[in-house]
Amino acid sequence: MTNLDPLWSPLRIGSTQLANRVALAPMTRVSATEDGLVTEKMVSYYEAFARGGFGLLITEGIYPDTAYGQGYLFQPGLATEEQARSWATVVDAVHAAGSTIFAQLMHAGSQAQGSRFVDSTIGPSAVAPKGEQLGFYRGEGPYRVPAEITRAQMEEVRQGFVAAALRAQAAGFDGVEIHGANGYLLDQFLTDYLNVRTDEYGGSPENRVRFPAEICRAVREAVGPDTTVGIRISQSKVSDHDHRWAGGAEEARVVFSTLGATGVDFVHTTEYRAYAPAFEDGGPSLAALAKQHSELPVIANGHLDDPETAVSLLADGAADVVALGKAALGNRDWPNRVRDGRPLDELDASLFDPVADVKDWELELLS
Repeated sequence: MTNLDPLWSPLRIGSTQLANRVALAPMTRVSATEDGLVTEKMVSYYEAFARGGFGLLITEGIYPDTAYGQGYLFQPGLATEEQARSWATVVDAVHAAGSTIFAQLMHAGSQAQGSRFVDSTIGPSAVAPKGEQLGFYRGEGPYRVPAEITRAQMEEVRQGFVAAALRAQAAGFDGVEIHGANGYLLDQFLTDYLNVRTDEYGGSPENRVRFPAEICRAVREAVGPDTTVGIRISQSKVSDHDHRWAGGAEEARVVFSTLGATGVDFVHTTEYRAYAPAFEDGGPSLAALAKQHSELPVIANGHLDDPETAVSLLADGAADVVALGKAALGNRDWPNRVRDGRPLDELDASLFDPVADVKDWELELLS
């Protein structure tokens, strides 16, 4: 039998000491109040994973501002002091249960499908995301064509990420993860067909990664060394699962080396299968490329439900932490079960139907 001990070894990322290498991946659950405040259901939801043995919890995407940042109705925010105070109850419960927690800061950009602040969207260029909005998150119909973001709006976005990170710090979060993946605003800048700008933020990979890197530097500088900072990166998107970087491994080198030089503490990659080659040439995984070129600790996410698969990524040196999403919903105590040699439950698909909120019966499963 495979030695699973690497899953349980402690690790320090930035200023955060992790008890083990198993993290809860961020998962949108649209369970906040209409005005973006944390609910008691959300407190119970996160607390259950902390009690289940996860060394790190990464929250669902949290909108950072009251302009264009919100992506979904009933999404939680860190755009106001009141929202930050409501998150403190989650942080306190997680810490009391012996775990650590990062706030994931997410600007939806052109992938927004529900906002209480505006009825329009912005993106790097006036190009709509592929596909249709998700009924899963209360969306309907094609994505809207966004307005091209202005320089003034880019500065507002930068300030929004910084202010939200400072609110997260004040609420007691151990760190923040900047969402640069899955088709949201910062990933839109990275994406060649969504970013057709002709200025220094468009065109080459060096230009397309510029704005995400500026956000990383600004947040890093604002929160100081006592709060851990990282960024999540993917190739695929909510609305385009098949997307791959046209520049292949060379584009990955540019993206990850640039982000690694910003002063952040980690990179979090998410792919359909974390261990699969990033490109069709059969080369390294995206996690391995991130590790190689950023020279930072890497959290990897993507079909790592099986403990032997998860530990192989650590043993191979491709990642330092494994993040579980659907597997964690099916087994809120995955780390404790695996450590004790107990069987894992199959995932109940109804957890994702019809709306991805935290349901009463789901909390019963998590109790």
